[in-house]
Amino acid sequence: MKKLITSLSLATAVAVTTPLALAEEFSPYGTATTDMHEYPEIDAVFDVNYEDPNKLNILYSFVKNTAKPLKGDMIVVTHGPELRAFAKENYMKYQGIVDKMAELADSGVEFRMCNNALTAAGFEPDDMHGFVTVVPAGFPEIAYLQHQGYEYINPLPYSVRDVRYLDQPQLKPE
Repeated sequence: MKKLITSLSLATAVAVTTPLALAEEFSPYGTATTDMHEYPEIDAVFDVNYEDPNKLNILYSFVKNTAKPLKGDMIVVTHGPELRAFAKENYMKYQGIVDKMAELADSGVEFRMCNNALTAAGFEPDDMHGFVTVVPAGFPEIAYLQHQGYEYINPLPYSVRDVRYLDQPQLKPE
């Protein structure tokens, strides 16, 4: 019995210290610090050129998550294949996305669209929803806004949601 109790005590000690030992083994650089500081008011321009219009769902989160802490003016300049989602003729297909973009517009985010891309895609300015402003060209518009003090943001359409579980699937809560 004494041998069983000793074995159980040893097993418990190993089980308790093993995660700590593993944590130390895999963290030779210590633990990250946290600095949740406030940001000054900053205006930003988002450079949007997505092959897949559905990636605008990710843009929605990027803009919302940027606009709140920066409290400045937010402008989205769209000049890629995603522009077809803003066409009135495609509203039924992209309704969920367009409604999210309109929600952003209602909150003060401006949407500017490159006339060169629009024309190359076969559209006219009248084909687009009313919250979009068509401008002469996308890249010059971005440069113009940067010249006015807007900070450039290139929101690549890659979501980080659940990326941790690609390497550690056993950690994903069920």
